Amino acid sequence: MNETMQVSNLAQIPGRIKELREIMEISAMDMAADIHVPFETYNKYESGEQDIPISVLYNIAVKLGTDVTVLMTGESPRMESAAVCRKGKGVQIERYPGYEFSSLAYNFRGRTMEPLLVLLDSSRPPAAQVTHSGQEFNFVVEGTMKVSVGKAEYLLAAGDSIYFDASLPHGQNAVNGTAQFITIIQE
Repeated sequence: MNETMQVSNLAQIPGRIKELREIMEISAMDMAADIHVPFETYNKYESGEQDIPISVLYNIAVKLGTDVTVLMTGESPRMESAAVCRKGKGVQIERYPGYEFSSLAYNFRGRTMEPLLVLLDSSRPPAAQVTHSGQEFNFVVEGTMKVSVGKAEYLLAAGDSIYFDASLPHGQNAVNGTAQFITIIQE
C-alpha cells in the first residue's frame, strides 16, 4: 500500500483556485495575463478540463499570495523552523502523464524552494517540455533518465545530478522502466 499522502481530490484544485481568485477580486483574464498563460488555457485549468502543470500551479499560488500546499490540499503549512517528511509521507500530486510528484516540504511555511520526489515511468507517455522561472536541480535516486534542457539531452543514472536554467524548455523521461529523482525548484 502506498503510504504517500494523497491530495484529497485533484478535481478540488481548480475550485480552490477560482474561489481564492474571486475572493481577491482578480479576473480570470488578469490572472491568465499575470501568470503568462493564454486566457483560453487558463479557463481550461480553472474549469478542470485540463491538468495544471506544477510550474503553473506555483505561479498561481504566488499571484494569489498563498502557498501551493493550500491549493493542493486545502490546508496551510504549519511548520516554521523545520518540517520533517518521513519516507512515503509526502503530499502526492500527479500533474503530467508519466510523472508522479511528491512534495517533500509541503508543511513548511514560507519556503523559498520546492523539493519534490518524482517518479518517472517509461511505459507512460512522456510529458511535453515545460518552462518556468528560476532554476532547477535534479538528483537521480534510482534508475536511468534522460533530461532534455533546451536542445541538449543528458543521460543520467543513479547518483548523477543536473542543475539548469528552468526558463529553457526542459523535461525528464525514464529510460527502460522507472526512474526516481529529487528535484528542487527555486523560483
